[in-house]
Amino acid sequence: MSDDAARHVFQKVDSFDPEEFVRLLADDARLVFGNGEPLVGHEAVTALLRAFYATIAGLRHRIVRTWQAGADIIAETEVTCRRLDGKDVSVAAVTIWQTRDDGLISDYRIFVDLAPVYAT
Repeated sequence: MSDDAARHVFQKVDSFDPEEFVRLLADDARLVFGNGEPLVGHEAVTALLRAFYATIAGLRHRIVRTWQAGADIIAETEVTCRRLDGKDVSVAAVTIWQTRDDGLISDYRIFVDLAPVYAT
């Protein structure tokens, strides 16, 4: 179950369409990207994704392993970002999210070091 859920979530993230991803979120969902401040709600998450997507040319997640504990899913991934110069850079990431009874994500946390993506 958690692999299917993770594939579905990362398909939306990799679509490069923030609206596709936020449809998975509850209206008051909380998202924390790296060591950034928590963002709450569709508007804030959409703005963050638009800003992030503007810094890269593409994105692809490869699921390494997933775990599920109740409503929580943990996904270890290899994330390949296509830089604006066309170079692909892969980094390790862990994403943890909690899903409500209605299937919407209420809390989404991304742990990744993107420094290699932006290194010159």
